[in-house]
Amino acid sequence: MSKLVIVGTVAFDAIETPFGKTDKILGGAATYIGLAASQFNVDGAIVSVVGGDFPKEDIKMLQEKGMDVSGLEIVENGKTFFWSGKYRNDMNTRDTLITDLNVLAEFTPKVPSAYKNSKVVMLGNLHPLVQMSVIEQMDSPELIVLDTMNFWMDSALEDLNKVIAKVDVITINDEEARQLSGEYSLVKAAQKIMEMGPKYVVIKKGEHGALLFGEDEVFFAPALPLEEVFDPTGAGDTFAGGFTGYLAKTEDYSFENMKRAIIHGSALASFCVEKFGPERLLKLSKKEVHQRLQQFKSLTQFEIELK
Repeated sequence: MSKLVIVGTVAFDAIETPFGKTDKILGGAATYIGLAASQFNVDGAIVSVVGGDFPKEDIKMLQEKGMDVSGLEIVENGKTFFWSGKYRNDMNTRDTLITDLNVLAEFTPKVPSAYKNSKVVMLGNLHPLVQMSVIEQMDSPELIVLDTMNFWMDSALEDLNKVIAKVDVITINDEEARQLSGEYSLVKAAQKIMEMGPKYVVIKKGEHGALLFGEDEVFFAPALPLEEVFDPTGAGDTFAGGFTGYLAKTEDYSFENMKRAIIHGSALASFCVEKFGPERLLKLSKKEVHQRLQQFKSLTQFEIELK
């Protein structure tokens, strides 16, 4: 079974959208990535930190989903990372209300020795120094995927650039791609970012799909038109988990297979937004995923006669 190392937050979220609001619920990038990757039966290890206030049943749930939690540090006298946000009516814009780093402020990741030889590494959105620490602990991974955001471009660009130089794939949204590259055209932006190190660039465009750029190739994956978007929290991380989970399972890192990986990631992300937090992912069946993949296929498949 293929091994996958997942680095990111395991956290509490409190979310408000036009459809309702929650108290503290399970959240965090590594949680969403792990739940999505678990659909592919990969041997995934979560590297993160929580406080003594984190529910033991949530840790047990991650284990039951096939995640190894030996790299999940528990600081018994500390509090778990907490984020609270409110989405505006367009569901594309949100305001962060609270960010309590808590135990994350002193987090030093430790990759379990049994997973240092993993072929695939998924670096969830964290400080670039934490991401680099994980890279340095790995033996010789075949694929390193990086997720980051504009906050690190603003506050730790030098460290971020060093990480970008060592990864194979970077996933960012269109606004972040423009900021990182200084180019408005996403084609030019991707070209500049590839010059920084990555072989592939994935630019996420939310409800408008995702773009995959290789050296001389481009692929566009649509987003499934949904009647309702209930809560977008974690959709990007779910996408990343589906993307890396599929690649870890197939052990094929070609551009052609990355196309399929993006569709799998997009399909899983489309489930994520249907309920608050990771609720929908927790109850997802293989049959539902297969049907959703068929919807993606029919969305883009057509015949045309060229004369």
